[in-house]
Amino acid sequence: MDLRKAIRTIPDYPKAGIQFRDITTLLTDARAFRRAVDELVQPFAGLKIDKVAGIEARGFILGGAVAHQLSAGFVPLRKKGKLPHQTRSVEYALEYGSDALEVHLDAVVEGERVMLVDDLIATGGTALAAVDLLRQGGAEVLAAAFVIDLPDLGGAGRLRASGVPVSTLVAFEGD
Repeated sequence: MDLRKAIRTIPDYPKAGIQFRDITTLLTDARAFRRAVDELVQPFAGLKIDKVAGIEARGFILGGAVAHQLSAGFVPLRKKGKLPHQTRSVEYALEYGSDALEVHLDAVVEGERVMLVDDLIATGGTALAAVDLLRQGGAEVLAAAFVIDLPDLGGAGRLRASGVPVSTLVAFEGD
């Protein structure tokens, strides 16, 4: 099965010139969804991962399924102000401005082995912020897995340079 065919491309969204890679079509296709989760898990199945951290919002869907397959706990990494208990936060730069991710203070503890999951890696800013947030809590980030890589934007390389092994399932060049 070619997972690329299960991903819809929406031109000029959210602004002109952007080719938005929409995984909702992959999620609604039971075979493609199962295949994607299996492929996200496979490279890391023997690492004894304690928790899977998923980045809001598609990372929740994928990360929850990956955590289930790995018999690991799940940690939601959310946008600022969305978590109900005490949180740790990290700000990161966007193309225009900044944003922040938060995690509950008790979501990870010193020495826990964590895998990061999201749908797509582009420039890597959000993923690097997520790694920083998890490391601040004492976690060892063993791996990061994404369905889609936009290699021309360099995010996977930046994440690898920070010491996190990266796995991606499909790449869309030139985006």
